[in-house]
Amino acid sequence: MNLQDVLARISKLLVLSYVIDWVFIIGIALIGYGFSKVDPSQHPFSLTDPTIAFPYKENETVSTATLVLAGLLAPAVIVFAGALFIVPGTAAEGGPRPSKSQILRRKVWEWNAGWMGLAVSLAGAYMATQGLKSLVGKPRPDMLARCNPDLNAIEENLVGGLGVAGAPIIVTWKICQDQSDFLRVDGFASFPSGHASFAFSGLAYLTLWFCAKFSVGFPYLSYFPTEGQNYSDDRTSVRTRGAAPPVLMMIFALVPTATATFIAASRWANCRHHGFDVLFGSALGILFAYIGFRMYHLPIQRGAGWAWGPRARRRAFIRGIGFPSSLGIDSWSYAPEIEQGGRNGIHAESSVVHDNSYVEREAENIPMQEQPAHSPVERV
Repeated sequence: MNLQDVLARISKLLVLSYVIDWVFIIGIALIGYGFSKVDPSQHPFSLTDPTIAFPYKENETVSTATLVLAGLLAPAVIVFAGALFIVPGTAAEGGPRPSKSQILRRKVWEWNAGWMGLAVSLAGAYMATQGLKSLVGKPRPDMLARCNPDLNAIEENLVGGLGVAGAPIIVTWKICQDQSDFLRVDGFASFPSGHASFAFSGLAYLTLWFCAKFSVGFPYLSYFPTEGQNYSDDRTSVRTRGAAPPVLMMIFALVPTATATFIAASRWANCRHHGFDVLFGSALGILFAYIGFRMYHLPIQRGAGWAWGPRARRRAFIRGIGFPSSLGIDSWSYAPEIEQGGRNGIHAESSVVHDNSYVEREAENIPMQEQPAHSPVERV
C-alpha cells in the first residue's frame, strides 16, 4: 500500500476535527497574548515595603528568547525526532512484521499526538499566566527601583494607611516618575512567574513524554499479592514482575525538569519575582503539563509508550450518549488493515459496521497487525 492509498483511508472528517482542535489551541495561545497586551491592575503599594525595594538588574539569567528555545522549540524538536526514529518501538517485536502503511500511520499519529499535548500544555499555561498577571497586578520585587517615586506627591496619591507617624503609607502607581510600560505594565506583572509556568509546561511535559517512551517509572504490580503467594526467588515470585529502570535513563528523563527548575529559580535570583510567584507559576506549569500529557498519552506504567488512538470518524466532534468513549471501530487506527482486496475475506465495508460493539482492550496487547473486525475475540 503506497502513501496515496494510506491517505485515502483516513477520513477527511476526522482530519478536519483535529485541524479544528489545532485552531482552538492556537486561539487559546492568542487569548494569552491578548492578556499580555492589557495593562494589569496596578495594585497599590507601600513606599516602606522592603519586599519591593530590591535593585533592578539589567541582565536576566534566562532571557525570553532562551525561554522559548528551551520550553517550546527544544521539546517540539525532540518529540518530532522521537516519533520519526523510535516509533513503532518494541511493540512490533516478536509478532508479525508490521506493514509500511501501519508504521507510517503510527509515526504520523504519534507525532501529532505528541505536539498536540505539548501545545495544550503551553497554550493553557500561557493563557492562565497572562490572565492572572492582568487580574492581580502584583508589584515586582524591584518595583520601587522602577518607580522612582516623587516623594513630594505623597499626599495627592495617598489611598491607604493608618495616617499616624511611622505607619505604612499606601499609594498608587501615579506617584512614580517613570510611568512608561516598563513600570505600568511590566512592573505589576509579578504574579505568577511566566518564566516558571512556561518552562515547566514545556519541560515537565517533555519529562513525562520521555518516561512514557522509554518506560522510566516506578515498578508496579497490576494487582495486589494474594494470600498464599510465594515470595521465593524463582520466576513465579511476585518480586520478579517489576524492575527499576537504569539510573542513566532516570537522569536522562529528569534533565528537562531540572532545566525548568533552574529557569524558575533564576527569576527569584534576578529579583523579578517573589518566592510564592515562582512556586505558583511552577505548579501551574506542572498542572498543564500533566493535563496535556494525559489527554493524549496512555499512563506511563501501563501504556507501553503509546499515545491514545485517534477518535472515531462518527465521533469526530462529539461522542454522544450511549458510547463508552470517543473511540470506535471506524477509526483508522482501529479498523482492520485492508490490503490486496481484503484479508481473510473481510472487505472494506466490514470496518465500519457494528460501531456499538466496542470492547476495551489493554493498549499494550493491541497487535501491530490488526485482526478482522468479526474475529471472535472482539465480539461481545
